[in-house]
Amino acid sequence: MAPKLGSISNRWRELHGASSWAGLLDPLDADLRASVIAYGELAEATYDGFNTERRSPHAGACVYGHADLLAGADVSSPGNYAVTKFLYATCGITQLASTSTTRESTSASRLAKAFLVLPVPELKEEPWCRESNWMGYVAVATDDGVAALGRRDIVVAWRGTLESLEWVNDLDFLPASAAPVLGPAAEEHGNAVVHHGFLTVYTASDEDSKYNKTSARDQVLEEVKRLMELHKGEVTSITLTGHSLGASLAILNAVDIVSNGLNTPSTSSSSSSQLPPCPVTAIVFACPHVGNDDFKSAFASFSDLRALHVINARDIVPLYPPIGYVDVATAALRIDTSRSPYLRSPGTPQTWHNLECYLHGVAGEQGGQGRGFRLEVDRDVALVNKGSDALKDEYPVPANWWVVSNKGMVRGAGGHWKLKDFEEI
Repeated sequence: MAPKLGSISNRWRELHGASSWAGLLDPLDADLRASVIAYGELAEATYDGFNTERRSPHAGACVYGHADLLAGADVSSPGNYAVTKFLYATCGITQLASTSTTRESTSASRLAKAFLVLPVPELKEEPWCRESNWMGYVAVATDDGVAALGRRDIVVAWRGTLESLEWVNDLDFLPASAAPVLGPAAEEHGNAVVHHGFLTVYTASDEDSKYNKTSARDQVLEEVKRLMELHKGEVTSITLTGHSLGASLAILNAVDIVSNGLNTPSTSSSSSSQLPPCPVTAIVFACPHVGNDDFKSAFASFSDLRALHVINARDIVPLYPPIGYVDVATAALRIDTSRSPYLRSPGTPQTWHNLECYLHGVAGEQGGQGRGFRLEVDRDVALVNKGSDALKDEYPVPANWWVVSNKGMVRGAGGHWKLKDFEEI
């Protein structure tokens, strides 16, 4: 059952951090709880729509098209948003090898293994792409969504890694200048650095790739600019969401949008006055440390930018990299899934980090010490086993049960089965 939106349409500025979520986190405000879960579901769609079947020539792509992604991923109230663009990323390893040190190239290669699915080369059918993976999408509130949400919300959802903990143990956390995402503010914050691997995924391009001739950064900025122009004169917001690596990309994307003024609408043709910048908010889950203290200061210097970081008590990913980098979010919503009576205790590093387990935690978090766990949202507990084995044995829900119907196999009129798991965009 979808969480009730309550008075979100009237309170959306407050819920998006206008007052930096003061007084809303402990105890957790009911409307904020519902809003965080809703954005978490939009982030979860990047996992549910991702093709991990290595025998498929479309491995690494999205199994859905724009029109059916949100419904296919079982997002609550899918009619509130329309997907307008898919985002693709590459680690640009070839380019890095010629421009970076050996250590930097190795770092990017290791991160690539964590988020790239490369088609099996022996397949008879030519793969959709060898250089890129689907990394997320841009969506905009429909008219029904505007009525429910109180404004025309533009959402950018970023996918996390496939092997969600692999990079924690195996990746060099090299620093890189934050100038590419700080725009004009880079001069004032010249010591700001960010994680080299995360920045690479965001900014790398590959001239040999059909989908990444431009970087994920260029793709998303172009679409956000287009949608802001399309809806100029309306009340708008820009929301970034993601989990794990996707959370780090959401942080980079959020500051990039504000620093380059993409949240400032152009003057409406019916008015000579300039509309104020719209708020840009990152709602992120299990975000690793993206930058240093100077980057955190740069992030905080933008008056229209906020980030809410949902952190599970035992998840190690939000602690990494442990040296030289910090959590740059404006505020933290702390949950503890080990309190849940539905989940195996104490759990595992994988279940502590799993996004559906995070959303379960948000649904039941009571805050403070000793307040326990009680589901405040009728969110089906079976969802935590979509991609994990977190539920106690007393619940008859198979582990890792989420798969596309028949794994994309469709029987044609002649009675033969054929793989149909890709829609050309």
